[in-house]
Amino acid sequence: MTGSAPRNDRLVLVGGTIHDPATGRDGVAADIWIEAGRIVAPPADPAGFVRVDAGGLVVMPGGVDLHSHVAGPKVAAGRRIAPQLARGRRGDTPAAIPTIHATGALYAALGYTTVFDAAIAPAAAAIAHRELAELPILDKGIYLLAADRADVLAAAGKADAAELRRLVAATIQASRGWAVKVANPGGPAFWKRGRRGDHHDLDTPLPGESLTPRILLERLAEAVTDLGLPHPLHVHTANLGLPGNWRTLHETMTSLAGRRAHLAHVQFHSYSGGDLDEDSFGSGVAPLAECFNRCDDLTADVGQVLFGGTVAMTGDSAAAEHLAHATGVPLVSHDGHLEGGCGILPIAYKEKNLIHAWQWAIGLEWFLSVTDPWRLCLSTDHPNGAHFTAYPHLMRLLGDAAFRREALARIHPRVRSRSPLSSIDREYSLQELCIVSRAAPARIAGLPRKGQLGVGADADIVCYRPDRDLAAMFAMPAKVFKAGVLVAEDGQLRATPAGQTLTAQPASPAA
Repeated sequence: MTGSAPRNDRLVLVGGTIHDPATGRDGVAADIWIEAGRIVAPPADPAGFVRVDAGGLVVMPGGVDLHSHVAGPKVAAGRRIAPQLARGRRGDTPAAIPTIHATGALYAALGYTTVFDAAIAPAAAAIAHRELAELPILDKGIYLLAADRADVLAAAGKADAAELRRLVAATIQASRGWAVKVANPGGPAFWKRGRRGDHHDLDTPLPGESLTPRILLERLAEAVTDLGLPHPLHVHTANLGLPGNWRTLHETMTSLAGRRAHLAHVQFHSYSGGDLDEDSFGSGVAPLAECFNRCDDLTADVGQVLFGGTVAMTGDSAAAEHLAHATGVPLVSHDGHLEGGCGILPIAYKEKNLIHAWQWAIGLEWFLSVTDPWRLCLSTDHPNGAHFTAYPHLMRLLGDAAFRREALARIHPRVRSRSPLSSIDREYSLQELCIVSRAAPARIAGLPRKGQLGVGADADIVCYRPDRDLAAMFAMPAKVFKAGVLVAEDGQLRATPAGQTLTAQPASPAA
């Protein structure tokens, strides 16, 4: 998909109500001046600036999706295993794993202007970049699964900090990555030796090694910080999806305390209970949120589950294989040049399913228990918890307590009676929704010109019609500008400019 609309590089959005947490504006009437794709100060001479009426509209920065899965071999495998979910259904239901062109168009039509794919093997980076080059409108980047590489594990095991920094820097540069992702630290080493999703704690040595997952996490986090990468180590910790795994996440947080790190899809790591006791399955969020609220260096995205059909895909092959065995659903598992792997399988989340209902409630409990929204990012771990086009529905669940109570009344009765969610009345304000979907993801990702509307910021701007129905409001922006170009209006594409690829430049490994 290519093309562009006639463009004027000088615009002024007049009369909008600004929600811009990064500059402290919360419902303030102001004009926004745009020149050459950036926001500029009001000029002394406004001649030549085209006026765009934003009167009566809510104006926010473009959305930033910090953690998604939109490209690379895993997404292609998902389209093959569930072609019906790649096409969409009944006309109005978008595909769970749309084509790369549709992905850009759908994100932009929601008001999102930046996306990161959170799990690309270095060996697959060139393929992912070729695909992302076809993703229209959005700026985009990739996180690299560098911790699956044997040489990285060897350097971490020897406590060779200089060599570890050199290898991480070389991986980022060669693969044009933005960040380092670890999916189940050391997990591929267990998986390749026949361990299939069973529990291992952070202090279980990798087979034949003295290196433990805990040590790997700590040393990788330090290497990423020392290299000055814009985004901290992106951590998908061990035991994803397993009952009782809240303890592993708690250990991960306490081990990383004092180090910068980002915790991925924490909903999938927050379960109480035991393997053989479905009745004990439930929420482990309370102690986790208490710990998280104390650890100022940690940030997180939630990975909210929403009901409906989708496709699970993860660089944690052991977890995917465990889920396939538990559900009887077909699994595609492919290797990453024998260093790691990825598991893909279709899944349908149901309101009356005990486990699915708990997952839904646990994600919302996370959102409503974290005290500082600047350390939290709105996500569904697309497409694992739900398709990204469900974000407006999630925003309404967060911002409308009555709507959330109605949804809670429909789910499995045991979850209704036991979940702490039933006693939480908190509602996100528009400003807080702007933080978790824009300002915080941009800050956490290390994008100072994104997620804000101050002078010098990228002119990625969205205008919404205010509506008490937050799902309706956020699903259909009146206008979406990407770098000052009107790209979508009332759900219709107006232009498809090429976005830029975001790549990090590590500091010298010897520094």
